[in-house]
Amino acid sequence: MEHADVVVIGGGQSGLATAHALLRQGLKPVILEASGRAAGSWPRYYDSLTLFSPARYSSLPGMPFGGDPDRHPHRDEVTDYLTTYAARLNTEIRTNARVEEVRGDEGGFKIFVQAGSELTARVVVAASGTFGNPYWPALPGLDGFTGTVLHAAEYASPEPFSGQRIVVVGAGNSAVQIAAELADIAQVTLATRTPVRFARQHILGRDLHFWLRRTGLDTAPLGRVLRTPPTQPVLDDGRYRAALNSDKPDQQTLFTEISDNKITWPDGTTEQVDTIILATGYRPDLPYLDGLGALDQHGHPLHRDGASLTRPGLAYVGLEWLRSLSSNSLRGVGRDAERVARRMANHLARS
Repeated sequence: MEHADVVVIGGGQSGLATAHALLRQGLKPVILEASGRAAGSWPRYYDSLTLFSPARYSSLPGMPFGGDPDRHPHRDEVTDYLTTYAARLNTEIRTNARVEEVRGDEGGFKIFVQAGSELTARVVVAASGTFGNPYWPALPGLDGFTGTVLHAAEYASPEPFSGQRIVVVGAGNSAVQIAAELADIAQVTLATRTPVRFARQHILGRDLHFWLRRTGLDTAPLGRVLRTPPTQPVLDDGRYRAALNSDKPDQQTLFTEISDNKITWPDGTTEQVDTIILATGYRPDLPYLDGLGALDQHGHPLHRDGASLTRPGLAYVGLEWLRSLSSNSLRGVGRDAERVARRMANHLARS
């Protein structure tokens, strides 16, 4: 059976940043990425996605994001950036290597890969993020809806929905972006439990991310005390607030009932809907750890600052509020990866 000192589960920004940090500690990790590309989930995001942070704040350690530092890179630019970053790492990256299970093993872990291969490792870093586990809320009647239901993870572009009656559920950045672009070719309602909250993209002539960094809010270890991560406001340069104000899309309080292909709004009115899109976020994608006793009843890891509280040698990188506001972003994942890499190097030195 093959052995590696460190196995990183997941590529993309989290796995690649982790590998970079481990290499700086003198370790040689093996990355196991479930998809066919080292860029991880980025190629599968919707076509029009752009980063919420400018390029100057959106790079991984050791390789700045090129081009105009004040632009907001497109999905395909991020994919290309991560692909180049991966090619520069002096470590092994195996794509199409979905991990099915991790078990405890004498001196570490045994990793079972879908293709049938097995590895042992003294350290495992779970960097598989959340995209593979989209959250489907328990909305009344949703299971019996006879129209089309999809999660934002399955949404690519507006063209297939031309002329439809669409309800987008959610109040975050993706919900507002998807609803706004669909409103150009369809009748769209943004359905939310509470009104959308906006944050200004620019304050006193500076991008919001400048102030987050300058004040230390971007890196403050608030994840240690947050039991339920707060809903993030929608970053806006004015266009999305204007879209909602002009009812493209319109916004309503979340519907109360679904029957066949009809929904009922809180005021009692009922209407037929073609498609419901759930832009309701994601949860940690860690099913391969189910048998380790490392997760709580909701599938969330038991950890402190990314280090498992139940399994020595197990760590996490790339989850929302793992340590700070920026933990699951390009601008912040490298900091968490450095901390985890130091801890895992110390663990290996002691064991």
